[in-house]
Amino acid sequence: MTDSAAPNGEVSWWWRSLGGTPAPRAPLPGDLDADVAIVGAGYTGLWTAYYLKTRQPDLRVVLLEQRFAGFGASGRNGGWLTNTVTGGRERYAESHGRDAANAHQRALNDSVDEVIAVAAREGIDADIVKGGEFGVARTPAQLARLTASATAEQSWPHTDVEVLDAEAAASRIRIAGALGALWHPHCARLHPAKLVRGLAETVERLGVPIYEQTHVREISPARAITDRGTVRAAHVLRATEGFTADLRGEHRTWLPMNSSMIVTEPLPTAFWDAVGWSGRETLGDFAHVYMYAQRTADDRIAFGGRGVPYRYGSRVDTDGRTQERTIASLTRLLQEFFPEAASPPVAHAWAGVLGVPRDWAATVVHDRSTGLGWAGGYVGTGVTATNLAGRTLADLVLEHDTELTRLPWVGHRARRWELEPLRWTAVNAIYTAYRMADRVEASVSSDRTAWPAHVADVVAGRH
Repeated sequence: MTDSAAPNGEVSWWWRSLGGTPAPRAPLPGDLDADVAIVGAGYTGLWTAYYLKTRQPDLRVVLLEQRFAGFGASGRNGGWLTNTVTGGRERYAESHGRDAANAHQRALNDSVDEVIAVAAREGIDADIVKGGEFGVARTPAQLARLTASATAEQSWPHTDVEVLDAEAAASRIRIAGALGALWHPHCARLHPAKLVRGLAETVERLGVPIYEQTHVREISPARAITDRGTVRAAHVLRATEGFTADLRGEHRTWLPMNSSMIVTEPLPTAFWDAVGWSGRETLGDFAHVYMYAQRTADDRIAFGGRGVPYRYGSRVDTDGRTQERTIASLTRLLQEFFPEAASPPVAHAWAGVLGVPRDWAATVVHDRSTGLGWAGGYVGTGVTATNLAGRTLADLVLEHDTELTRLPWVGHRARRWELEPLRWTAVNAIYTAYRMADRVEASVSSDRTAWPAHVADVVAGRH
């Protein structure tokens, strides 16, 4: 199924396509004073630094990064710049009212265009194509969920979804067994590492030093304590997403969920003539253990999904290596979607972690009394949400009362995850049940969601 010579790990193919992981920047030279210290040089940290410096150029902002800018999810993700509300609009409608939920959706739609605009303005070529998001149903139960999702989406403004029957779906992307699809325009495909590299270079031009090879051991009011010295700052902002569990006192804050990807070698013109996909839409499905994919700028398919969802004790990887059985399962699924590809050679496989709060809802927090702040818990929707979070954190730090600081995710706090072994047992049980549900639904003609999925939703806290 796979080419044993294909690289596995090495952070990601996205970085490999740029010539490999970048040479690290210099570490923190010792104790330092600043106005704002940002821990983590991924999208959240970089966007926050960008907006702080563009809004108040004299502000002393520093970024602290354990490895290199874009080492984590920002340099490994599927490249979906989409408008998904992490945790769902309904949650915000219940807690803050329908107008607040609408505002949050509108802000995420705007964030898609904001990322595209900043990339153009700052000369960041990240292979961005705004082709929308295409979600396909391949079983009757998936089609029923698609229909229910469409009905729910169409009851809200700013969602702009279109339902496609099997014929219309095939005219966009010819996927084997597709019964229908759901499309909306608020999504762009991009090259994640090109975006994060460009953002890092941009904030450096604005005067923000990025200290890499610097391990932040502890965050406290006015202090970021590292293995290279202490940064003293009025504001200390945590932007560590899936690696948050490594910080002292944060081990149970967000669960580091694993996600894996493969990318093919470039596929020939005959394949694309058969399959289509000329609009460069991002591609997902309505399975419980969902997949995500894109057609890259050089005509590969980058294809992702869950492998081993969680490592005991919230352990995180160091180089992005994924399991051989995960590579095999992703390859099989790719071939099920596109039999025309025959046996597409896998050029690279990798994995990364994303941050999952106990209630599966993202958050932006800044405490004026302590100067401590954080953003994250995007559950895989961070390519867009990080931009909105960065703009929001900048407004909060600068004490600007804006529409963004009044969004319903501001100040949200989830309860902590359970102790081990409950955490490991629950997460693995959840995904075992979701996989079981997908197998049941693929083997029967019923349009009802299989019962194991309902059990998994309850355990996960999604109901």
